[in-house]
Amino acid sequence: MTTGLLVAGGLAVLAVVVTFAHPKATGDQGFAALEFGELSAEEFSNTSYEILPEMLAVIYRAFSETEEEQIYDSLAQVSADEALETLYLERMGAMVGGGLDEGNQELHAMELEGLASHRTGTTFKMNATWRVVGTVGHATHLHVRGNTYAADLTVEPVGGKWRMTSFDLTDVDRSDAGTMVVAE
Repeated sequence: MTTGLLVAGGLAVLAVVVTFAHPKATGDQGFAALEFGELSAEEFSNTSYEILPEMLAVIYRAFSETEEEQIYDSLAQVSADEALETLYLERMGAMVGGGLDEGNQELHAMELEGLASHRTGTTFKMNATWRVVGTVGHATHLHVRGNTYAADLTVEPVGGKWRMTSFDLTDVDRSDAGTMVVAE
């Protein structure tokens, strides 16, 4: 992971690049280090620009799953409440709609392009922008995708662990959607 951070007046602006060899590279180890008692609100505040990309990576790995229980359990590692429901229903909707019903997507890299965060007690309201590069495969071809997303997020302790409790996607830019490649 490569990071750069500028903090001015309590507002953090950053660039973080996380590169993935495979969407399941870290397996099911979860986020034991994100337990509330082991990582204080102050520490979370100081490292949220590193933690948020890891949380998003878990969400992308969950979206590469095809079994309902695996999807839900993976999402529950980093989300709870409204965010867990929103993300789970988004993935299930894609499967019911006929898309992404097989393990046919792979995340190659993610870059956190911007993060603004406001802390109240142990609750963090965040506005994040990130870009992902990956492939989406079909029976005969692959699409290389480079999409940029923006979302309003809330991260707070739930059951003693740091979890995303609100996930409101505010923008999707698919202008760098990429090209089609013949599958081998």
